[in-house]
Amino acid sequence: MGRRRPDTPTLEEVAAHAGVGRGTVSRVINNAAGVKDSTRRSVQQAIAELGYVPNLAARSLAGRRTDAVALVLTEPDWRVFAEPFFSEIVRSLGDALTDTGMQLMLTLVRSDDERQRFLEYARGGRVDGVLLMSVHEGDRLPDMLAEARLPTVMLGRRSGDEYVSYVDADNVGGARSAVSHLLSQGRTVIATVTGPLDMYVARCRLRGYRDALALAGLNSDPSLVAESDFTEDSGRRAMAHLLERHPQIDGVLAASDTTAAGALRALRAAGRRVPEDVAVIGFDDFPLAERTEPPLTTVRQPLEEMGRAMIRLLLEDMEEPSVAYRHVILRTELVVRESA
Repeated sequence: MGRRRPDTPTLEEVAAHAGVGRGTVSRVINNAAGVKDSTRRSVQQAIAELGYVPNLAARSLAGRRTDAVALVLTEPDWRVFAEPFFSEIVRSLGDALTDTGMQLMLTLVRSDDERQRFLEYARGGRVDGVLLMSVHEGDRLPDMLAEARLPTVMLGRRSGDEYVSYVDADNVGGARSAVSHLLSQGRTVIATVTGPLDMYVARCRLRGYRDALALAGLNSDPSLVAESDFTEDSGRRAMAHLLERHPQIDGVLAASDTTAAGALRALRAAGRRVPEDVAVIGFDDFPLAERTEPPLTTVRQPLEEMGRAMIRLLLEDMEEPSVAYRHVILRTELVVRESA
């Protein structure tokens, strides 16, 4: 992974030779502001005398780039590759990069060792920027990239206190509108199949579900909430459990279209008609939503716009590093079909 040869000087040795701190050397290498001319000359002389030319320095000093962007997937479950969300996002990011001449490189990072190796890889100048998706609560990789001052944009966020630049959809508002639609149809026992609750996106959709019930003067019953992992099979199992606990359910919000497809299977197996007996709403508006039986009412995420926004933020940060992290939240839209 590009390990340094024993005789190759380190950044610390350059700093000691120039009589400055490690951070000052980094700022000189990256041509950052805030370094006195005399200090800059001393560091550059130390670099020349010691022969210190890391990949990132060579690229920066020559004014070149790799023309590569890493799309880092931190999801440990391989099943994510079979989910429409992954393919749709990859397509939208690829389309957004088409006119830039840059390549999109897919990288899997699933352990602490892999996080450290990827950090070293990215700091070595092998990519110009990093896109992160499927990041769970407590994942340190976004912090590691931010501390290394690598241009980074996340799809979604780890919590409401996220500081790293991200692009997200209005998950709370989307879920709220879906449950409000069910309530307007006279549904009174409304359940939800969530995504994995260690992901902020799933917690936001659960919050929107609860908000809509509260606005209607209804209490949120924890036994009407079942967790899934966004896959069809987990949606089927969760819906079956909900029906066992509450046979009178007449409305369901599923946290994704694939989860909703699983819920539809469970309802058919239980002899429930959709929407006559139980109304079902998904989330995402993948092409799958038009092919379910019946076609799925769902909350549309603007995936094309999200991909374009991620690329725009990343390119802007690569061209001119900003002093501020940027957060973009895009509107969702309820698409009414036959399931609700």
